Formats: sequence, C-alpha cells, structure tokens
Amino acid sequence: MDCQLDIFFLEAILNGVLLAGLLALLALGLNLVFGVIDVVWICYAELVMIGMYAIFYAYTGGVPFPLAALLGILAVAATGALLHWVVIRPVLDQPPINQLLVTGGVLFFLQAVATMAFGIEFRSLGIRLGSTGFADMTFAWSRILAFVVALAGMLALWIFLSRTFLGTAIRAIAQDRQIMPLMGVDASRIYLVTSAVGGGLAGLGAVLMVLQYDIYPQIGLQFGPLIFMICVLGGLGSMAGGFVAAFLISQFIAVGGSCMATEWGYAVAFLFFMVAIFIRPQGLFGVRG
Repeated sequence: MDCQLDIFFLEAILNGVLLAGLLALLALGLNLVFGVIDVVWICYAELVMIGMYAIFYAYTGGVPFPLAALLGILAVAATGALLHWVVIRPVLDQPPINQLLVTGGVLFFLQAVATMAFGIEFRSLGIRLGSTGFADMTFAWSRILAFVVALAGMLALWIFLSRTFLGTAIRAIAQDRQIMPLMGVDASRIYLVTSAVGGGLAGLGAVLMVLQYDIYPQIGLQFGPLIFMICVLGGLGSMAGGFVAAFLISQFIAVGGSCMATEWGYAVAFLFFMVAIFIRPQGLFGVRG
C-alpha cells in the first residue's frame, strides 16, 4: 500500500470529485423514477448504453457531435417512455419483486440485442479533448466537462421540478400517489413524463460517458451496480441522498485506487456500502418505514 499525503493523493481526491458529478447525475435519474413511480429500473445503465451507441452511429455517420449528442438524449428519453408504457405500466400494481424481475429481464434483453446488433467489439468516437495541468496535477478535460455539464443538468432538473407546473405535479404525486389523482392530476401522464425525463438524464449521462469510455454491450455491468448502490446508500428516491452518496463512493474508488489498486478501490467502496446499510438500512437520507 502506497498512500502518502502528497500531491498525487490530492489529485486522486479531485479526480474522485469529478467522477462524482457523473455518478450523481446517473443516480439522480434513477432516484427520480423511483421517487415518482415507485419502481426501480434495474436496467437503467442499459439505457445509457443505448444512448452511447446512438451517439456513436450518429457521429460516425457524419452528424456533428453536438447534434449527435442531442439525438442520443432524445433517443434515450423516448426509450424511457416506451419502457414505461410497454413494460412498467402493466406491473405497477404487482409486488416489488415482480417489478424487479421484469426490469431485470429488460436488462438482459437489451444486452443480448446490443450484442447481436453491434457485436462485442469495443468502439470509440475518437474524440480526444486532452488534459490540463495544475500544480503538478493532471486532469482530463473530458472529466472536467462531464462534471460541469452534470451539475448544469442537475440544476436544470431542479428548476424544472420547482418552477414549472408539470414539475410541481411530479413532486406532488411523488409525495402522495393516492390523493393527487383525486385532485385531477393524471397520474399515468405524470408517470410517462417522469420516465421520459429519467431517460433523458440517462441520455445526458451517455453523452458524458461516450467522451471518456469505450462503448460495448456490457458497459452497463460496469456502472449499473455503482448507480444502484449509490441510490440505495443515499436512500431510494432521495435526490439529495444520491448526490451525497455519489461523492462518498467516488472518493473510495479514486483514493482507494490511488493507494492500492483500482480493484481494491471498488472493493472498499462496496464494503463501506454493506456496513452503512447494515447500520442504516433505509439509507443515509431515507426514512425508516
């Protein structure tokens, strides 16, 4: 173990902060869906994978990257709405285990379809943004851009939920699903819009990830457990909790990887998660039922 309090340790901490922005954005989308619809999309990371492929083929087909990114976000938003209409809506009144099994089935279905359609090759956009240095530390511009855009996306969602009529309806139905339909709120419409917004956040995450990571059908297996762990640690449905949990987990990964090896960083993060859930099963910001 080599974990000295030097400039490299500080660099690892700051890189963990940059990673946390992306993880918090992805957890925000999943928490939004759960908070409103009360269904956990186990397949959420696979929506990100779909967005990455959509951006890749649009960009390599000659579409400028900003437009390809917008198309990817719209494609995943539409996929989120379709997922709700075709898969989630029929099981809304079923036990939670049935809902988990259904979305888990969608996870493997999307992975299988992507493998058959795109193959197992690793693909990359080939866009290199370079890096910048500060006080003997080096930071990739792609991570800095992802952090800034992720914060902007979270701010835009907060404005939408707090300043618009539709956003207010989403927050209201999340607080009381039984009363709001009696007050004239169309719950099915709100659920569909929420699924599209949650998908759009996954699409935005795909835009930020496609600049940093290779694209392959199983990339959801790399980020899916992390996203789910962050949501549970923060408290399912708690957006503030997911934000805090993302920063905690990213620090374990970044600092643990700097002191030991990357795999040990993930191992320590999962160990912390298990201990925290044992002590506080409802999550850091969750309410005990």
